[in-house]
Amino acid sequence: MQSANTETQYVVCISNKDYPASLEIRKIYQTVFDFDAVKHRMIRVIDESGEDYLYPSNYFVLIELPKAVAEAFSLAS
Repeated sequence: MQSANTETQYVVCISNKDYPASLEIRKIYQTVFDFDAVKHRMIRVIDESGEDYLYPSNYFVLIELPKAVAEAFSLAS
């Protein structure tokens, strides 16, 4: 059995090619773990619509937020 990192993670958008209405460059987004997406080099992100969609993983960089910021983000979502 594979272990999955199901913790809430955050990424910064570094490209929005083909998705300018859904993603803003330099904005922080919350991810939703999706093992199948990872296998296809995709990432599930809660985008500007407030819903989670798949995007190419190379459009984002995983970041680690300071604890206080992560708590503030979790309260807002």
